Amino acid sequence: MAVATRARGSSLLRALAATRGAPLPQPLRSIHEGPDTIDELLDRHLSKKAPSSSSSLLDDDALEAQARRRLTSSRREALGLYRDILRATRLFEWPDDRGVPWRESLRANARREFEEARGERDPEVVARLLIGGREAVDQALERVAEASRRMVQAEEAKRRGGA
Repeated sequence: MAVATRARGSSLLRALAATRGAPLPQPLRSIHEGPDTIDELLDRHLSKKAPSSSSSLLDDDALEAQARRRLTSSRREALGLYRDILRATRLFEWPDDRGVPWRESLRANARREFEEARGERDPEVVARLLIGGREAVDQALERVAEASRRMVQAEEAKRRGGA
């Protein structure tokens, strides 16, 4: 349904842009979808070398605005990743060897990792951290889903054998 709404919205935006003579907008993306490829993420966060020209106040303002957008984009992606981690930890209810639920251990570990990376300003490092974090969350969710599938299959096999 979201795809249909997005397609409808983008065709409406195109029609409005065509009547105004404005350039066509880029397809809308959710904040939490993240980039499609590593190259796209790096392109979004790495500064581009601009052709050398006279440095005017307008150029400085444009560069500052671009840097602010890049920082905001990284911040949004980091917050989205952090929220996804918190959502994913809801699935880890069982306790570890010390009796502490895995959910609490994972949340504390995620918080510590994010706090350690808070002051990082190098766009390449930030991009790598975001990519690595996203892959780790995806792998953990895939493992939980696979374990859940195995448990369901085992329970179904038990019912068939016992009935």
